[in-house]
Amino acid sequence: MSVAIRLPLQVFFDREARHPRQRFLVQPIKGGEVQTLTWAEAGHQARCAAHWLRARDLPQGSHIALISKNCAYWIIADLAIWMAGHVSVPLYPNLTADSVAHVLEHSEAALAFIGKLDDWPAMSAGVKADLPTISLPLCPEGEFDFTWADLQTCSPIQDNPTPAASDLATIIYTSGTTGLPKGVMHSFGALAFAATRGTELFGLGEGDRLLSYLPLCHVAERMFVEMASIYTGQTVFFAESLDTFLTDLKRARPTALFGVPRIWTKFQMGVYSKIPASRLDTLLRLPFIGKRVGHKVLAGLGLDAVRVAISGAAPVPEALLVWYRRLGLDVLEVYGMTESCGYSHVCRPGEQKLGWIGPPCPDVEVRIGDDGEVQVRSGATMLGYFKDPVKTAETITADGFLRTGDKGEQGADGRLRLTGRLKEIFKTSKGKYVAPAPIENRLAEHARIEQVCVVGDGLSAPMGLCVLSVVGLQDADGQGRQALQVSLERLLEEVNQVLDKHERLRQLVVVKDSWAVENGFLTPTLKIKRNVIEAVYGSQFPAWSARSEAVLWQD
Repeated sequence: MSVAIRLPLQVFFDREARHPRQRFLVQPIKGGEVQTLTWAEAGHQARCAAHWLRARDLPQGSHIALISKNCAYWIIADLAIWMAGHVSVPLYPNLTADSVAHVLEHSEAALAFIGKLDDWPAMSAGVKADLPTISLPLCPEGEFDFTWADLQTCSPIQDNPTPAASDLATIIYTSGTTGLPKGVMHSFGALAFAATRGTELFGLGEGDRLLSYLPLCHVAERMFVEMASIYTGQTVFFAESLDTFLTDLKRARPTALFGVPRIWTKFQMGVYSKIPASRLDTLLRLPFIGKRVGHKVLAGLGLDAVRVAISGAAPVPEALLVWYRRLGLDVLEVYGMTESCGYSHVCRPGEQKLGWIGPPCPDVEVRIGDDGEVQVRSGATMLGYFKDPVKTAETITADGFLRTGDKGEQGADGRLRLTGRLKEIFKTSKGKYVAPAPIENRLAEHARIEQVCVVGDGLSAPMGLCVLSVVGLQDADGQGRQALQVSLERLLEEVNQVLDKHERLRQLVVVKDSWAVENGFLTPTLKIKRNVIEAVYGSQFPAWSARSEAVLWQD
């Protein structure tokens, strides 16, 4: 049965008119204050800004950059850009100046909104002096050509502009695990296709609450928060900072929450920092008491009201999913790409099968290529890569299927299992190919390993580079290190037992560095950058590989 598609602005205008005084956006301000914006207030500000943008006499469909961390004004500015007939180009809020310059130049941005940012001085050099800038509320100190207050002096537009479904809505630049990011072009129709069908899967509505904390410029947060709130009427709460995250989470008490695997792991590590894993495990096993303990743990995290918990962007260790289930929270895996609006596969509540992602989303076609590649086709597929027809032709087949670059298999029930990335497969010096992702997923089930990267290109056997959690680092200090050493050696033995001979790891190497977005090891969506890791540690691989210890500690 086909689903009627209503475009994002149409849905917004309807909510703005139907319940203007209903709460829409809740923005924390420094000092513990909170600003609440209704649908009418958000609409008024967007309409005033749209009037100002129209008065600039830019060519229809001009590209306007949006550089900001998540905040209420990110969404309002996005709506204003669309109302004015232009295309939004969001940038990650923690890019280097060189990356900012590349995206702004490549996207042909005509204006740039500058919003809430942690290190604007480090980014500002990437904005050319001749590019007009508009400062949003909560923006850092600096010199800008216009302010949000300037835009609000305009009278609000009175019409309800409705672009065509085929019109370009946004260019989303991928986070770039390797090389320069690509500009993914999405139409209003693609956003509507994914949002309309996706929101119906979970039965969310006007009484639900979201917490926005992952970058809104990423397709997952864009769809799960911005588009989902517009299409369902949910209230969006924003996180102020990393330091206030738990307070922000408890204020929102979200009923739906999207997270990447590392976020769910960090929640777990936070629990373990207060109660030993063995003690919690014992309590959860107790009849009657175990359920109460699980609820208390979730309440302490601010997750006790969550009805829909989603994890995406990378595989989730099975042990982590089991851990949350024991607490009373089912974390559902979702699979998608920037190129498909993040809309492809999702687990259904109560139908999880460990090791498998759920079946395809409604109206998504799936096939497995001869080389094992997962290919999908739906109305959420991108228009193509901006100014890159060659790459577009390589990625979208002649019959409209999107090449995901992921290897996988499809069960008889339609569920999908991912087995690695086509381009991440490496060859050892023995001529054997190894897919690192499944091995990393097994290693990540260890309670003290926060991040892991399996390498081995040109080596006689693969090895696993590991970053320990804060709890793990405490264990590694002094007497606890020996016990952790034994635990990691046991992990290596257990993982190797289930791997083919050519996949077995020679050793685990515990690196002393922290892998973070800020130091370039992770993408803004917390995926490891393999090329960076190999560049930093590659010179030590031969020496590590020559040693006989099962677990090495970086000097």
